[in-house]
Amino acid sequence: MDSSRLSDAKIREKAKQIRLKSIEMVYTAKSGHPGGSLSIADVLATLYFREMKIDPANPVDPDRDMLVMSKGHASPALYATLSLRGYFPETLLPGFRKLPSKLEGHVHYGVPGVEASTGSLGQGLGIAVGMALASKLDGRKNRIYAIIGDGEIQEGSIWESFMAGSKYRLDNLTVFLDKNGVQLDGFTDDIMPMPMIPERVRSFGWNVVEIDGHSIPEISSSISKARECKDKPTLIYAKTVKGKGVSYMENNPKYHGNAPETEELYNQAIKELSTQ
Repeated sequence: MDSSRLSDAKIREKAKQIRLKSIEMVYTAKSGHPGGSLSIADVLATLYFREMKIDPANPVDPDRDMLVMSKGHASPALYATLSLRGYFPETLLPGFRKLPSKLEGHVHYGVPGVEASTGSLGQGLGIAVGMALASKLDGRKNRIYAIIGDGEIQEGSIWESFMAGSKYRLDNLTVFLDKNGVQLDGFTDDIMPMPMIPERVRSFGWNVVEIDGHSIPEISSSISKARECKDKPTLIYAKTVKGKGVSYMENNPKYHGNAPETEELYNQAIKELSTQ
């Protein structure tokens, strides 16, 4: 079991492929959530192609690092990542959101490499806390990662999980907050303002690192800082752009949960992503 150590340039290329495949999946299905998939692609590429200790040939190794995609509607990005990493053939991706495919619209445990079914927002962080505590009790040295959304943190269960993570000193737990500023059909600051998130989470007893969520070096550095922190879990507050890489999707709430409506828009998205 090992983690790949690709260069920054190669990880950026993996992130591009994750974005391209995400757009292809939602366009083929005529449904899905492209915006949040595009915003988290750089984090996923860095985790799966550099930082996580995993073995796609043995996806249930008890000593593997694990990731819970709590913002489960970003399934296109995770499925694309897992296929590129070798958990299952890329030829299965066009089955997204279609029967009898296992690639459901929200992240599904039946897919190789997926650690938990998610999509009911606010639940995934609690699952990750439980996994991290279990690993501690079992004496394992693996690490647990979770990705949560900035709309999702309006859920009370998220803050209960923050409390539990601190109480049990889960320094094997690293959580990425995808701070892209958009939820549902609007901006998080308009729907339910949540100011001073880093300060609030620190007050719950967590280590907090603030980064540009599209910078591969900053993502890797923040993960290293999380590993070095003892007796506290870490939140990585990753500032991102919803719909990153597609001009008409960037910071546009419309594409939180809508596929490109026309072939012309689809082709534009593919062209823009391909030339970056």
